[in-house]
Amino acid sequence: MVDFDFIDLRILDALQRDASQSVEQIAQAVGLSQNPCWRRIKRLESEGVIARRVAIVDPAKLGVGVTVFVSVRTNQHNDEWLEGFTRGVNDIPEIVEFYRMSGEVDYLLKILVRDIAEYDRVYKRLIRVAELYDVSSSFSMEQLKHSTAIPLPSEEELASRKRQRS
Repeated sequence: MVDFDFIDLRILDALQRDASQSVEQIAQAVGLSQNPCWRRIKRLESEGVIARRVAIVDPAKLGVGVTVFVSVRTNQHNDEWLEGFTRGVNDIPEIVEFYRMSGEVDYLLKILVRDIAEYDRVYKRLIRVAELYDVSSSFSMEQLKHSTAIPLPSEEELASRKRQRS
């Protein structure tokens, strides 16, 4: 874990809400002058805390408003199978998230498509990627919450962590 303080937290919060803000705007929001703020942002980037800055696109505005969660189970649990499956999944752009899970489901995929017919085409590509034991699909009816923001510790939690390390 990277060592940071409450000002870094405020910078991260500001950037997570709107990464298009100028350094001047962020500096004003966190109570710094521009140069120290810029140096902190650069440090957070170089330490990998800020992995990248992106534009968040509304999928519905691009006609890909159907979200499908796909649970995959396999009876293949070896490196060669996993590498092939991972390569195949990465080649399918409609699969926007891909997780290896614990429990009864081995892998969970999040897929964005225009409609059920497009999902069927993605499904057919997916089952050609690797031998799968079971594939189960669930269609999202309504998105009730969505955030790209990572939960940040409060200033009190940060102070407590620093006391524990001392």
